[in-house]
Amino acid sequence: MFENLSEKFERALKVLKGQSRITESNISDTVKEIRRALLDADVHYKIAKSFTESVKQKAIGSNVLTALQPGQVMVKIVHDELVELMGGSGAREILLKGSPAVVLIAGLQGSGKTTFSAKLAHWLKQKRGRSPLLVAADVYRPAAIEQLAVLARQIDIPVYSEEKNTNPVQVAENGIRHARLHGYDTVIVDTAGRLAIDQAMMDEIATLKKKLQPSETLFVCDAMNGQDAVNTAREFNERLGFDGVVLTKLDGDTRGGAALSVKVTVNKPIKFVSSGEKIDALDLFYPERMADRILGMGDIVSLVEKVQERYDEEEARRLQQKINKNQFDFNDFLAQIRQVKKLGSIKDIASMIPGMGKALKEVDINEDAFKHIEAIIYAMTPEERARPEIINGSRRKRIAMGSGTTIQEVNKLIRQFEDLRKVMKIARNSASANQLAKMMRQAPGMRR
Repeated sequence: MFENLSEKFERALKVLKGQSRITESNISDTVKEIRRALLDADVHYKIAKSFTESVKQKAIGSNVLTALQPGQVMVKIVHDELVELMGGSGAREILLKGSPAVVLIAGLQGSGKTTFSAKLAHWLKQKRGRSPLLVAADVYRPAAIEQLAVLARQIDIPVYSEEKNTNPVQVAENGIRHARLHGYDTVIVDTAGRLAIDQAMMDEIATLKKKLQPSETLFVCDAMNGQDAVNTAREFNERLGFDGVVLTKLDGDTRGGAALSVKVTVNKPIKFVSSGEKIDALDLFYPERMADRILGMGDIVSLVEKVQERYDEEEARRLQQKINKNQFDFNDFLAQIRQVKKLGSIKDIASMIPGMGKALKEVDINEDAFKHIEAIIYAMTPEERARPEIINGSRRKRIAMGSGTTIQEVNKLIRQFEDLRKVMKIARNSASANQLAKMMRQAPGMRR
């Protein structure tokens, strides 16, 4: 996300990085480039102008001109301003009060409300230990009820719906009573998509809020819509008075305008960001982490959190024992691939590593790269996975045919797997750094 914006910010700040002498003219030129980058990202011109004027004033007033490393000082000023623009430091937690706590979901058609409702239920169950109930209050789109039911089955969370009831207020109120009777502590009400100009539908969502008295009303906003999404958020807020914003589809071809503008426009915090279709692709929004990523600094904290959430201590111990006995096989290799895939897209993971943003522009990352590897391993027999050394020429030919790949691809994977086992063996035997370096130099593609 924000690849284009990051690139333009980097270009704008590059003139100051590494310069020993900075002038007001240099700063003015840099600020103009930053303003242009914000406008290209679909940030409202008034917000872009206010942002860059603040950056310029702080830059000139904070001894940037006489600083030893003026470029770094300027980057910090821009970073801090971005954090403030998006809501200040720290995440804004969702408020859950009441028995049960009620969360009302609102937004436009196609913004991702139903998917977000299921993601939020899963997040509350996994991260907060809550017992959520989903209420299907979109009575106008039959597919919405089925969609919610399908998503809920994936995460083992119940859905309350009334097939023949076309009154969303009644459905929601009955759902809350059902939750109270059956011990659910959180109710998430998925509502129909509506346009701000549709008076009847806006009256309906306002009535829902008045009747349900939710502890949280969240507006789901499609980040790909840029400034249009921000304008819609303002119109909804004027009528509904929601508590927070959810930005969906951040993995799409978004220019970032919504993330950068919505807090200033509606004066309500961004609480969640969603990227990808996976049910666990939901995160609290941290403005400082987003600012880090926009400025190419990575987001190592979020990456560590993702790894920790999916870290299986027992599996790690089992794997270490196999490595110690030199018994690492294709079953273990496959298990490690699955662990990596759980973290998200390769490109998204790599973008969290400081310094990787620029490198990613020069590398064509194939998100389906693991599919061929998995297909080859799945085409092996259980014995072949457990004992890779028995895979001879005829077996490789059969594996290639079974996986829809070529013998060359099978050979390449087996060769890479053998190299990996060699590295593990050297590490297990506490080999010297010189031994490891020598092996790396001898490996194909590593020679100078």
